[in-house]
Amino acid sequence: MNIGGQAVIEGVMMRSPNAFAVAVRRPDGQIAVWKESIRSLTGKAVVKWPVIRGVPALIDALLLGIRALNFSAKEALGEDAKDKGNNGFLMGLTILAAFGIGIFIFLILPLFITWLLQMPFPVIERSSVLFNAVDGILRVIIFLGYVIAISFLKDIKRVFQYHGAEHKAVYAFEAGEEVDVANAKKYSILHPRCGTSFLLMVMLISIITFSFIPKEWELLYKVLARIILIPVIAGIAYEFIKISSKKMHHRFIRYLILPGLWLQRLTTREPTDEQIEVAIMALKEAVAIEPVIN
Repeated sequence: MNIGGQAVIEGVMMRSPNAFAVAVRRPDGQIAVWKESIRSLTGKAVVKWPVIRGVPALIDALLLGIRALNFSAKEALGEDAKDKGNNGFLMGLTILAAFGIGIFIFLILPLFITWLLQMPFPVIERSSVLFNAVDGILRVIIFLGYVIAISFLKDIKRVFQYHGAEHKAVYAFEAGEEVDVANAKKYSILHPRCGTSFLLMVMLISIITFSFIPKEWELLYKVLARIILIPVIAGIAYEFIKISSKKMHHRFIRYLILPGLWLQRLTTREPTDEQIEVAIMALKEAVAIEPVIN
């Protein structure tokens, strides 16, 4: 059974093939749990095709992640904050704004800087490969700078600890051991199927994919082409992560995933026993309702 997860505010969301569970440590020390069965978009035959299936899978993960974050925010703030109600419209605007800012910072800004660099360095303009290589390198640098900057925030550090707890719990489950704190503690905080590795793969694949965009195109057309190609790039990255997680016994694959594991050192931290306990709770609750669904 494939198990994946996501760190949320003071907790962890775990997803099994047909269900998910979110466990959150409340201010009073108790663990709040929300679990449900899920009906995935990827269950339809048309999206079983390689690369194409990655897009609905990622949409599924994104929507579920947003719901999990919303739940964790309410529970982590306590009952008083939860009783104020759920402003879905405000949440929707926040998510749209976050996407817009993300596209600007990680997609449009590197492209614009590269376009400006053509003036003092004409060689960039003459080669589409070089243009997109510079664009890609700038994208990676901006991403690394962003992750390093937010890692100094106290709340983000705790999210990164829960991220590590999630990986440890999943490792214990995959090893077929009793999933408890003692067994989970001995495992690494780095996991090859991590979303951080996926993001790095997206950036690396984009350098190659964007190289096919004609260098003669105007800046606006290059921006639009990059946005349109995002699903294709994400689909390819999805297939790489899926294949690599199954072929870990090959030395070549282990070398390929190393950069993603190195990057995870920025987005994970060693968790406390209490945080591992929360991750285990989420995992067990998600797995527990699988037989009921099947």
